[in-house]
Amino acid sequence: MRRREFITLLGGAAAWPLAARAQQPALPVIGFLNTRTPGADPHLLDAFRRGLKETGYVEGQNVAIEYRWAFNEYDRLPALAADLVRRQVTVIAAIGSPSAPAAKAATTTIPIVFIIGFDPVEVGLVTSLNRPGGNLTGVTVLGVELGSKRLELLHELVPTTNILAALVNPDTPAAETQSTELHTAARTFGLKLHVLHASAERDLDTVFATLHQLGAGGLVIGNDTFFSTRSEQLAALALRHAIPAIFQYRQFVEASGLMSYGGNLSDNYRLTGVYTGRILRGEKPNDLPVMQPTKVELIINLKTAKVLGLEVPPSLLARADEVIE
Repeated sequence: MRRREFITLLGGAAAWPLAARAQQPALPVIGFLNTRTPGADPHLLDAFRRGLKETGYVEGQNVAIEYRWAFNEYDRLPALAADLVRRQVTVIAAIGSPSAPAAKAATTTIPIVFIIGFDPVEVGLVTSLNRPGGNLTGVTVLGVELGSKRLELLHELVPTTNILAALVNPDTPAAETQSTELHTAARTFGLKLHVLHASAERDLDTVFATLHQLGAGGLVIGNDTFFSTRSEQLAALALRHAIPAIFQYRQFVEASGLMSYGGNLSDNYRLTGVYTGRILRGEKPNDLPVMQPTKVELIINLKTAKVLGLEVPPSLLARADEVIE
């Protein structure tokens, strides 16, 4: 073989793996639309990835993820969702209640898997829970419907007060529903309820300062992503202002909040990852019923109760799933 022919053969051999790589199909892409900030609650993102892994998908190996964070500014969500649609992602994971309506408005063809804290039928995301219709399905977090139960638990802990308050984000899709259900529950127990609003960082100090002026003996914190990303801040404010408060997630109690009553958010993120993976495998949103996890847990921080001068009734302690002492 002449030298020139040998060099030509070598060059062709070196090009083979390059050509093979060029012919490999591109990875499917998940558009991850989140109301939160990067780095907030990393365990929740890990839970989403675990759900993906259960269906055979690992980020960077056989699936890519395009992250879009709203930094808790809900008015940014429509533009972020539109950007994911322009990039022609394979599926959108809409994380946080306000993300789902933004994603739905942006596309009728790209599948969307949501995680929300309100009834998706009531707000028009799906036509029914069993057969969602259209291009959306997902997971509902037990949130809004538990508001009245949280008020009941708080009333049981501070039975001598007849004035309570509730904190609601007016920008969340279920704000009116939350307020109505809490007012109804308050009337049932013969309580006066003040509904206060907060949708920005600056609102929180004002709300807690107002509680004493209203004579409120306790606070029910509403279901909303804006609040769940500020569990530590809310716990600190409640302790500083000596306000007995109850929230949805255990992170609040772990940060010295008094009580929480709600579902396990990490598991809901995992289930959202599972549904996202199933759609990547070819299943259709309409064939995946909206999941409704039913497990709830009551967690009480006894140390905080003592700081607030509260005696937790034995009947309440007996029903707690976890007591922090």
